[in-house]
Amino acid sequence: MTDAGRPQRVIVGAAEAVRELRTLRDLLRWAVSRFEAAGLAYGHGTDNAWDEAVSLLLYALHLPPDRLDPWLDARLSRGEREMATALVERRIVTRAPAAYLTGEAWLRGLRFLCDERALVPRSPIAEALDETLAQWLDVHRPDAAFDPGAVLDLCTGGGSLAIFAAHLFPHAAVVGADLSEDALALATANASLHGLDERIEWVRSDLFASIGARRFDLVVCNPPYVNDASMRALPPEFRAEPHDALAGGRDGMDLVRRIVVGARSHLTGDGLLILEIGHEAEHFEAAFPTIEFHYLPTAAGEQLLVLIEAAALPLPA
Repeated sequence: MTDAGRPQRVIVGAAEAVRELRTLRDLLRWAVSRFEAAGLAYGHGTDNAWDEAVSLLLYALHLPPDRLDPWLDARLSRGEREMATALVERRIVTRAPAAYLTGEAWLRGLRFLCDERALVPRSPIAEALDETLAQWLDVHRPDAAFDPGAVLDLCTGGGSLAIFAAHLFPHAAVVGADLSEDALALATANASLHGLDERIEWVRSDLFASIGARRFDLVVCNPPYVNDASMRALPPEFRAEPHDALAGGRDGMDLVRRIVVGARSHLTGDGLLILEIGHEAEHFEAAFPTIEFHYLPTAAGEQLLVLIEAAALPLPA
């Protein structure tokens, strides 16, 4: 209600927003209201309506993605308001992840090209490589420096983890492997974006099948791990992503079992496997009751990632 006791008029449609609103602050308030009313799902770089609206509007207005305050009260031209509101409406109508609408995603400060050929980059493995792994090494291998000479990113998708590893370990030979030719094409484009064409080798492979006898000091993998029941409950934003990059079978462990069984043959003696399992910790523990492993906590959760040392993995059959 207004001070006079009259109900306020709510601006709903994009056309009315273009006509009535003037500043970025106005558009943000409108976009958040629209997103909340539409019941959108988040999780592809943002986890709430405000952050989603900020990221989309800054992109639409060609403003830096990491600065908001200087622009909040800037008056926008009609053309700018039209572009911004159109992107907000596309997010609502298509229910596609925002990164698919903008064609880009950010992970740990790195920009990646992004489209329907691969999952939106968001794996907490990047955070683990940047922070948590060092903490684990300090506790479990305090006297050994970890400077991997070879890194494999299995199920690489659009290549974000392989590229992140190449930046983090500048002396490592990095391989990114995926079964999807489309995903590898996107990964190749991302490597070019980062000037890493000569640093990363892309291999089309069904898990380890085309890796041969090569061994790595570090294998990272964000495999399909979503169990059947959870797949059926996914909101449209997640169903817009490649089905085969998400679906992990009845308990989510179909590919994880194959990875755990095959990894030892492709790790050096003191190599490490870091595996994303999402919210499938219960199923992972049930599937591998005898394997010694460690959870690597991240800001997103305490049991989303597991680390397994080479010696703890099953011997090749």
